[in-house]
Amino acid sequence: MPYFDTASAAPLHPVARQALLAALDEGWADPARLYREGRRARLLLDAAREAAAEAVGCRPDELVFTSSGTTAVHAGIAGALSGRRRVGRHLALSAVEHSSVLHSAAAHGAAGGSFTEVPVERSGAVDPAAYAGALRADTALACLQSANHEVGTEQPVAEVAALCAEAGVPLLVDAAQSLGWGPVAGRWSLLTASAHKWGGPAGVGLLAVRKGVRFAPQGPAGERESGRAPGFENLPAIVAAAASLRAVREEAAAEAVRLRALVGRIRSVVAERVGDVEVVGDPERRLPHLVTFSCLYVDGETLLHELDRHGFSVSSGSSCTSSTLEPSHVLKAMGVLSEGNVRVSLPMGTAEADVDRFLDVLPGLVAEVRERLGAPVSAPPSPAPVASLVVDALGRRCPIPVIELAKVIGEVPVGATVTVLADDEAARLDIPAWCEMREQEYVGEEPADRGSAYVVRRLS
Repeated sequence: MPYFDTASAAPLHPVARQALLAALDEGWADPARLYREGRRARLLLDAAREAAAEAVGCRPDELVFTSSGTTAVHAGIAGALSGRRRVGRHLALSAVEHSSVLHSAAAHGAAGGSFTEVPVERSGAVDPAAYAGALRADTALACLQSANHEVGTEQPVAEVAALCAEAGVPLLVDAAQSLGWGPVAGRWSLLTASAHKWGGPAGVGLLAVRKGVRFAPQGPAGERESGRAPGFENLPAIVAAAASLRAVREEAAAEAVRLRALVGRIRSVVAERVGDVEVVGDPERRLPHLVTFSCLYVDGETLLHELDRHGFSVSSGSSCTSSTLEPSHVLKAMGVLSEGNVRVSLPMGTAEADVDRFLDVLPGLVAEVRERLGAPVSAPPSPAPVASLVVDALGRRCPIPVIELAKVIGEVPVGATVTVLADDEAARLDIPAWCEMREQEYVGEEPADRGSAYVVRRLS
């Protein structure tokens, strides 16, 4: 069964498995003790730290192991903000950061601090100049991911890092998605990552803090990991994480070329065969293994279930696949279509035949889902003499409001409007996206007794 969701968690690398089993026998003792077993464990921990630091591009004494990538993010942000509290309490971050960064920002705001979310372009990347404009005299820390976890767009980290350095603001880079492919360029100050993203075991994160960065660990003080990651080290998992990071780096150059070609094939073939689809993310500055597309008039959850039934494991950012009934904050910030969203992230070693079979199966499944939902399958009918229409889609979830709009847009003459009443949060994103795809005019959103009224003018 092809597993195409390595952006969530990569399969355990064979080297990680071997290292984990060996370390279970050799690395069970307390590395802080001076007896033989403790010294042996300490040697394993030191070797793992050196290997991880080499991959990150920092000194071994600048890197600590945490219990997860999320823990590393929370500890890194809290420690940097506390260490620079005399400068101020302002935090800058991009609007498409991982939820762990957003949660840290929200907690900082609730505690009396402030933060600015820098908007992104439609490709998902920040404009370095716009990011620099968000830096203030009281900015204590800036955060920018190396590459986006949902659409694969690489961020201009080196450019932003240089601007942050000029402003005297440390930059924390969340490198969870990219570290397995190579080191992060630029003058970053702090870096975080998560082992299960590159094929290491879950439950191991990395936090690197450059020398000279003011950093004050939060919470009760601990004796281990420089006081930045409390608790007993999971040494077997740490050894496996470092060993697998080194192994995937050795394979990365060749695999990046191969997977980039497969992803490029997905990007082009999906657009050709599916129709009414938006391939999102930067087509060039992107991770080699990840592609995301959104299918108009499609229920994302149903599509994912159908793909799973046919043997494909993929992910989605559609609101109808989440418990919040809200579209992905990443897709929302980019202003792209969210309904029928599919994220494909290929693990190393993915067979070309599996990708071909995915591309053979996908168009038929999309057509089936659209047919079930009653989506329009032909050109709109000739305009009738109707000045305007109101579509009541209240209480109906994605993608029904957009489907109902598409059904009636041809019933009004060019220049007339259709007003869609909807209380689904995704409509705020998907109706303007539909207008752009269909070359119709999105007039705007108006208040309504329930939900919102979205006004669309027919242009053609």
